[in-house]
Amino acid sequence: MLKVSIVGGSGYTGFELLRILAGHTGAEVVSVSSRQYKGQGVTELFPSLRGFYDGLSFKDPSELGSDGGDIFFSALPHGASMEVVPGLLKAGKRVVDLSADFRLHDAGLYRKWYGEHGAKELLKDAVYGLPELHGERVKGASLVANPGCYPTSALLALAPVMGGGLVETGSIVIDSKSGVSGAGRTPTPGSSFIEVAGGFKPYSVGSHRHTPEMEQELSLLSGGEVSITFVPHLLPVSRGILSTIYAGLKKDLSTAELLAAYREFYAGKPFVRVLPEGAFPNINQVRGSNYCDIGLVVDGEKKRLVVVSAIDNLVKGASGQAVQNMNLMCGMDETIGLTAAPMAV
Repeated sequence: MLKVSIVGGSGYTGFELLRILAGHTGAEVVSVSSRQYKGQGVTELFPSLRGFYDGLSFKDPSELGSDGGDIFFSALPHGASMEVVPGLLKAGKRVVDLSADFRLHDAGLYRKWYGEHGAKELLKDAVYGLPELHGERVKGASLVANPGCYPTSALLALAPVMGGGLVETGSIVIDSKSGVSGAGRTPTPGSSFIEVAGGFKPYSVGSHRHTPEMEQELSLLSGGEVSITFVPHLLPVSRGILSTIYAGLKKDLSTAELLAAYREFYAGKPFVRVLPEGAFPNINQVRGSNYCDIGLVVDGEKKRLVVVSAIDNLVKGASGQAVQNMNLMCGMDETIGLTAAPMAV
């Protein structure tokens, strides 16, 4: 049985890791940390997990090194993870990092969007953990950088058309909407129920930190530099991301032809569901699951492709994908612990 430790387990992603791993047949959570809730029982903070973690309490992060975990999830905020991960790797641990600290390969680019990097020597070795694209590299990795939620939704929607000169790479517009849990568990005025309920607004227009992550991966897929326009929005729902993506087509292709190409690209990828022609995703159809649903249409007169994807931002967009990466890193079937059907109602 694989022994798992979670660093920073009191947030939404920490809870989702605990929830998913409670049903994992090949892994067991042996320790979880939280400075804020040190000494408190996990089920005191998360009552829904009663019966699964009754004997487990939150520890100070400094105490985790002695617990003998085989693999560590770092669910710390951006900037904090880079302080912890190097020590874990030096101790021979394998790490899946859910922050943005190791997603960008270029330290200068990280500095521009986040600030100075304290462990830049690790950037070249970190594997970008989108299993559908980099699964083989994930298998041999010691450090996996779990993708952001918005990039997961956009990259899976665009990956099949980024090679072969199919789209105008300078024409891509990514219009995404996220539930409030994407802002994290710490209360803020902008994420309170009164402020969010009944509203719908864009934020960080032209300046969202997930932009360089998407451009990095899309450029690798296309073999040339890709620049995107990314506009995120806040939905008055608890969870889910819906991304609508527009790109000019270089070739005359029909909706049916592109759907066939998408199905071929994702053949054998268990968590991507390409919908039938005329069908488009809904966030409630992936809620609580590790699935990404994709639908598309070609506007023939304008030679424009419109792709729509839906994920649960806390599962495929964070903790579910992290467990999928753990499975691959540790030689297990990537679907273990992740096959529950979505909660559509």
